[in-house]
Amino acid sequence: MATYECPVCGMGVNATCAKCDAPLVHGTLKLDDGSEVQISECPNGHGKIKSPLCCGRDMVCSTG
Repeated sequence: MATYECPVCGMGVNATCAKCDAPLVHGTLKLDDGSEVQISECPNGHGKIKSPLCCGRDMVCSTG
C-alpha cells in the first residue's frame, strides 16, 4: 500500500478504492509538457487521483 507523508508536519495518509476497497498504489503520470505528477491508482483499473497535498505541498510516497 502506498503511504504518503507530509514533509513539513509528518501527517500520513493511506487510501483505498471506494469501489473495491483495494489499497491504492503509487504511480506517476507524464504530462504533455514533459513534467510528471505523482498519482495514486486502483490496481483493479477503477481510476486514479492526484496524490494528496498537505501544508501546501505534495506529500511524499513510501511503499510498505
